[in-house]
Amino acid sequence: MTATIIRPAPPTTRSYAWLPWPMAALAAAVALSGSGAASLNGDELATISAARRSISGLWELSQHIDGHFLPYYVFMHLWVKLGTAELWLRLPSALAIGVAAWFLTDLGRRLHGMTAGVTAAVIFTALPSVSYYGAFARSYAFAAAAVVFAFWALHRAIEEPRRTGRWVLYGGAVALVCCTHLFAVLTLPAHLLLARRATWSRMLAALAIGGLPAVALGLIGYGERHAISWIPQRGPDVLLKFPKMAADSMEVGLLLFAVALLGAALTWRLKETPALLAWLVLPPVLLLAVSHLVTPVYVDRYLFVTTPALALLAGLAAAGMPRLPVVAGAVLAGVTIALAVPAHLDVRDYNGRYADFPGALARIKTRPGDALVYGQSSERKGVLYYAAKPLPDDVLLASREPEPHGFAWPERDDVAAALEGRDRVWMLWRGAKTAKLPRIEAVRAAGFEQSSAWHSAEIPGITVALFTRR
Repeated sequence: MTATIIRPAPPTTRSYAWLPWPMAALAAAVALSGSGAASLNGDELATISAARRSISGLWELSQHIDGHFLPYYVFMHLWVKLGTAELWLRLPSALAIGVAAWFLTDLGRRLHGMTAGVTAAVIFTALPSVSYYGAFARSYAFAAAAVVFAFWALHRAIEEPRRTGRWVLYGGAVALVCCTHLFAVLTLPAHLLLARRATWSRMLAALAIGGLPAVALGLIGYGERHAISWIPQRGPDVLLKFPKMAADSMEVGLLLFAVALLGAALTWRLKETPALLAWLVLPPVLLLAVSHLVTPVYVDRYLFVTTPALALLAGLAAAGMPRLPVVAGAVLAGVTIALAVPAHLDVRDYNGRYADFPGALARIKTRPGDALVYGQSSERKGVLYYAAKPLPDDVLLASREPEPHGFAWPERDDVAAALEGRDRVWMLWRGAKTAKLPRIEAVRAAGFEQSSAWHSAEIPGITVALFTRR
């Protein structure tokens, strides 16, 4: 007997039109719940450093480093005028997660009904990776929201291809994708699988015009590729870790990838299904290809934009079940939540961003005449942000403003002369206690030896060490 796949007729646009709003509020609230626990990490502190600069200063910075983040930095430049508290800095990302959940719910509803939309939104909200990037002062949540919006806008344009306004909206959504993060554009090739003879010309025009920001930012990024020289070259085996990256939990990731494939099988007649699969699997493959053809760029967080596709395919799996789709959706969401709990606790830990600056500062017991030296000048921004008590003298600091072309501070290089007359030197660096940094060796050469050290829980983590004169 041949199994029959039952697919209900697509819902009318008015059916359950209210559903996206509670789903958006839930997603934003869950993301925001993790915003105040973990201390800011280096990337988030770079956001503050950039946002506090003038527009001309941002332009100067963008010509040397992080040029592809310029649109986000301009937005945050305006945002931080109202404050720089952790919660306030991360609020835009939480709101962006809410926006992503809104469009994800409505897209699932339009593709396959209420069950698909709600299940997709609940699973998306339940993923630890969503809580991580939803409480992260960088543009990754913005990119995810823009990518979902672009797919939603394309679906709407294809529904009524003669309405020019919908193609204009789609072109704007593509431009937004390009402005949120350069590698978010790797989701756009999936859109081509929805092209039809009647829509081909308008779709290509919208993609071409909307993609212009990507051309400009891509050229800037290529010129600044030296700034990402720290990224190692990866082999094809890195793709095996992709499910864990998408969910921030290997158990949840493997479960949802299996369910997503089931969803694709159950809804194979849905013309959007191949595009959804491509949205999920093409970006990591293309990013790896760019790494080998141009320069190493494969970093897990650049692929967060695929997470909504994973949730949506899982939602389609529940909706495509021949019987009791609502029960299937509830069970899948419940299992996902249960498996995700440990990872959610890690994300919300005080050290959930792997940069425990408050813990490091608590180890510094300042005495009059103590000096403070940084293993890497850029770590100063974390100390300055979290310092709640007087610090040892910053003896190497040459200017109170960070360098205009980066996030480090100008420092004097005559370490021995700067430490003359000092008996105790506190050092802070990113890395293990055994790290071998030129600045550490310079302090030793100036006549000091390490007497104690503390390292935060993670790797590479932050080390605080006390050096005393021999």
